Amino acid sequence: MSPLPRLRIAVLNRVFDTRGGGAERYSIALVEQLAQRHEVHVFAQQMNHNFPGVSYHQVSMPLQKPRWINQLWYAWATWRATRSGFDIVHSHENTWHGQVQTVHVLPVKHNLFHGRTGLKLALRWVKVITSPRLLAYLWLERMRFRNLPERRVVVTSPSLQGIMAATYPGSAAATSVITPGVHLPDVVGEADKRAARELLVLPAVGRCLLFVGNDYRKKGLDTLLQAMASLPDDVVLTVVGSAADIPAYASRAEAAGIGKRVFFLGALPDVMTAYRAADILVHPTLEDTFAMVVLEAMAHGLPVVVSSAAYCGISGLLSHGKNALILEDPRDARALGRMLHQLLGDTPLSQQLGQQARTFASQYQWQDIARQQEMAYLSALNPLR
Repeated sequence: MSPLPRLRIAVLNRVFDTRGGGAERYSIALVEQLAQRHEVHVFAQQMNHNFPGVSYHQVSMPLQKPRWINQLWYAWATWRATRSGFDIVHSHENTWHGQVQTVHVLPVKHNLFHGRTGLKLALRWVKVITSPRLLAYLWLERMRFRNLPERRVVVTSPSLQGIMAATYPGSAAATSVITPGVHLPDVVGEADKRAARELLVLPAVGRCLLFVGNDYRKKGLDTLLQAMASLPDDVVLTVVGSAADIPAYASRAEAAGIGKRVFFLGALPDVMTAYRAADILVHPTLEDTFAMVVLEAMAHGLPVVVSSAAYCGISGLLSHGKNALILEDPRDARALGRMLHQLLGDTPLSQQLGQQARTFASQYQWQDIARQQEMAYLSALNPLR
C-alpha cells in the first residue's frame, strides 16, 4: 500500500492535557504519532502540551458552566475555525462536524433509554423533553452519528462497537474499532521500582497495589478499599487521579482501619512513575469502554485484576488466568479480596501474568495504532472506495 500523503489535520479536544483521563491521553498519543508525518492542528479550551510540529489553537470559553452550553459553544467555534483549509477534521468531542469521530464513552442515548420499557420509558422521555441539557446532548449526538458518505466513526473497543450499532444502527457500516495503544517501556527492575517509590514518597518495602482513575466511584475504589481491609498489613494501596474526592475517600479509608496503608497522590503529570512503583494494578471499574490504564500497566509487566467485559472493554480481549485476573462483579469486595490474596501469595502466578501482560500489550503499540487511524482518514477522504 502506498504511503498516505501529508495531510492537514484538525484535532478537536476540549481538554488536551496528559493529566486528564484515558480519552485525553489517547488523543495526545495519536497526535504525537501523526505529527511525525502530517501537519496537525489541535483546537482545545484547556491545553497543557507541547510537541514539535503541532500547532495549538486556543478555543474561547465564555461560560464554563453549564457544561452543555459550553459544549454547544465549542462545537460552533470549532466548526467556524475548521470549515475550510483542512483535509481531515478529527473530533474526539460531541460535535456535529468532522469527518472522523472517535467515541470514548457510552452514547447519551444508550445511557438514557437502554433497557427501559413501558412507564419507565415514558417517564424518561418526559425527563428528556423538559431538559434543555439532555435535548442539546441528544441533538449533538444525533448529528454526530448521522449517515454521511464521508463520516467515519471510530470506537475504542469491540464491546462499544456493539452498543453503538444497537443505539445508532445507521452509522454501523461506517464504524471501526481502533483501540488505545502504548509505548512499550523497558522492563522494570527492582532498582527502577525502588527509585519510583522514593520519588513518589511511598514505602520502600512491602507490596504495592495501584489504582488509577479520575472518577473514584465509577472506577471502583469503594470495592477496592473494602477488599484492602482483608489484605496483609504489608500491602499498601496507591491511588492516582483527580484530587477532588480525596478527602471523602481518605475518610473512608480511615473508617475501614487502613488509612495509613492508602496513599492518595492526586493527578500525576506522568503516570508511568506510578506503574514502575507498583506490584499489581487493580481496576474494579463499573464502566469503561476500554480502560487505557490497564493496557499501560500491562506494558510495564504488571499483573492486573480487572472487571469483566460487561463493565470494561479491554476485558473482552483478555483471558482469565492467562494474561489477567478478571473480576465478574466489580461490586463484590469478597471476590476481589480472594483474587488479590491469590495473586499476592502465588509468586509464579504473578510472574506469569506479568510476562503475559507485557506480551499482550506489545500487540498494541502506538505506531501501529496511528497507522490504523490513517486508514480511517483515507477511507473518509475516498468514501466510494
